Amino acid sequence: MSRPGIFGPPRDWPAQDLIGLSDELDPDLVVLAYRCGVFPMPLHNSWFPARMGWWSPVRRGVLLPDGVRVTRSLRQSAKRYLTTVDAAFGTVLARCADPRRPHGWIDDDIVDAFTVLHERGVVHSVETWTPDGRLAGGLYGVSIGGLFAGESMFHDPLIGRDASKVALLRLVRAMQRDGVGERLIDVQWRTPHLGSLGVIEIDREEYLSALDETLALPGPDWAAERALTERGAPAWGREDSGA
Repeated sequence: MSRPGIFGPPRDWPAQDLIGLSDELDPDLVVLAYRCGVFPMPLHNSWFPARMGWWSPVRRGVLLPDGVRVTRSLRQSAKRYLTTVDAAFGTVLARCADPRRPHGWIDDDIVDAFTVLHERGVVHSVETWTPDGRLAGGLYGVSIGGLFAGESMFHDPLIGRDASKVALLRLVRAMQRDGVGERLIDVQWRTPHLGSLGVIEIDREEYLSALDETLALPGPDWAAERALTERGAPAWGREDSGA
């Protein structure tokens, strides 16, 4: 496995999720980091002197597109929404970065870098809309080869029940539409919310071992996805009997 040297060899990384610190963040560094299995997250209100933390979780949350779990109630919720790709990136990013959200972490440095990467076609958003055209939820993340690294997601608590989950289902559809197997959705950490959708944990070493092959795969056809508005949940995926 060959990795760019800016973060050093993974064998020398500490046995913790935070593996590096910096005072800089630029779009090229973000792409390099993801190719190394690392992602940025600011160190707000910490005792560290640096502004930016670089993370590679010891236990990584990942979703294999064919492992998505869809409850019957989620399938029903999905029928109420329309989904798009890259139709409202700036708004999705702003909603994810809303400082009123609990545990908010997205600062101006992240917004600036990821906006540039969106303009370069590296970062994409998925939107969930009500039938009357209101943005109910969405997500955004980095797409490099067969990897989609999800950064953040949101739903509107008044009109967006299950809307972030429906955005994830549209992402799964995009990752599988052309039949290319072995693509990977990286969600950084597994939470109970994401676990209910089929997200699993793998060791850092396993993630890094799979990363080179994943990056070498072709990415989804994002131009085709942008041209397509869809309703509902994917036909594939494991269906749970739960509500």
